[in-house]
Amino acid sequence: MHTWAHGLFYLWFMNTANYYAHKVIWITGASSGIGAELAKQLARKGAKLILSARDQMKLEALAETLENHSSHLVLPLDLGKNGNELAYVEQIMAKYGRLDILINNGGVSQRASALETSMEVNRQLMEVNFFGNIALAKAVLPIFRQQGSGQFLVVSSIAGKFGFHLRSIYSASKAALVGYYESLAMEEERHGIKVTLAFPGKINTPISKSALTAEGTAHGQMDSNQAGGMPVDECVAQLLRALEQHKREVLIGRKELLAVYLKRFVPALFWKIIPRQSAT
Repeated sequence: MHTWAHGLFYLWFMNTANYYAHKVIWITGASSGIGAELAKQLARKGAKLILSARDQMKLEALAETLENHSSHLVLPLDLGKNGNELAYVEQIMAKYGRLDILINNGGVSQRASALETSMEVNRQLMEVNFFGNIALAKAVLPIFRQQGSGQFLVVSSIAGKFGFHLRSIYSASKAALVGYYESLAMEEERHGIKVTLAFPGKINTPISKSALTAEGTAHGQMDSNQAGGMPVDECVAQLLRALEQHKREVLIGRKELLAVYLKRFVPALFWKIIPRQSAT
């Protein structure tokens, strides 16, 4: 290989290897599970992080463990209480002067039937999982447009591909994200803005513990589906590869992902098999 070709290869490799270096990335739901693991892996890659969730103490404890911890910002927020999004963005811009990626990962799951779930809980899940999510997207869009670049990583769920036992409003909220962000992606592509929709299946995180029951209390148990799921570090590695490659969507999980293809290509078989699967 000629010297100039070696040089081009080196530049390409370095740009690929350091895709996240020095990027300013906002992560919601950062205090545990996928969000916390995203923070760990992105910090190792040299990113500057904004860590958001409701629990400030957990966020600060996480930030102290991250590489280059002085480069990161703890920004507590409650996705269920909208209205302060522009103030959050102002804080980020005051510290960093730009924002490269918003990872909308925060949310809450459900463990109750459609009949038993109160309308108050239905509205609470939609407020957190959908309205709180898109409120942040609307707040950062003007920044992305001004920069001529920006990326959204939106963590939906395999439940956003099809409904399942005890997940009625959770599934609805995750499916709603798909319609919203597919539309946004079409509208904003000419402004240099990219959207990646992620559909995790069974991932070993504590999401089932904080899932809401019919009355709005925490489920408080680790589901066997979650406990036996894909390790969270493997899930996050796949998420980050998909984001780096500007994929429009990515399915992450193991054999449970077959259900997506069954529903698409063999729906009669899907409706025989999937309803028999355990809800927890």
